[in-house]
Amino acid sequence: MSEVFEGYERQYCEISAALSRKCTSAALLDGEQKKQKVSEIKSGVDDAESLIRKMDLEARSLQPSVKAGLLAKLREYKSDLNNLKSELKKITTVNPNQAAREDLLESGMADTLMVSADQRGRLMMSTERLNQSTERVKESRRTILETEELGVSILQDLHQQRQSLLHAHNTLHGVDDHISKSRKILTAMSKRMDRNKWIIGGIIVALVLAIVLILYFKLRH
Repeated sequence: MSEVFEGYERQYCEISAALSRKCTSAALLDGEQKKQKVSEIKSGVDDAESLIRKMDLEARSLQPSVKAGLLAKLREYKSDLNNLKSELKKITTVNPNQAAREDLLESGMADTLMVSADQRGRLMMSTERLNQSTERVKESRRTILETEELGVSILQDLHQQRQSLLHAHNTLHGVDDHISKSRKILTAMSKRMDRNKWIIGGIIVALVLAIVLILYFKLRH
């Protein structure tokens, strides 16, 4: 539902309830007090008519699925306003105070007041239910938005974790490369050491043979 329409609707219901009370009290007054009360009622009726026109414009600017329900409510408000105008007309056309009291006691006026009060009561209840439904919809929207934000946050965390795992994998791959290179270097060094051992051994053997030969020749001479 349109929040603008809800605002107009709430104002109208408050004005309608106030006008109903003023009509009841004005019928029991006379003289200047009655004139003042009637002036207040007329001003309130003008305000109510203005709100109905605004509600009508707002309802017709909405989507068809929403507009139909609002126009149905608007017809009830127009009927309620017509009842208020009828009450105002009866108050202003009857001058004597006693006649006004008798008029209020007549069944027609009593029925009108009762119907109008019941109608306003139903309208107020409908408005309250619509307001509650609107609040539930708003709460659902807030929950959906919070869920979406949580989902986005989780996805961002998962992305960061994935990046960390990829970085760790690359680091381990680099370590494996270094280990492989180190292993090759150690293997080459080991081979060189083996060759050096053989070379040193050969030199030692050659030196020993040379010493032996030298001693041999000395002993013979």
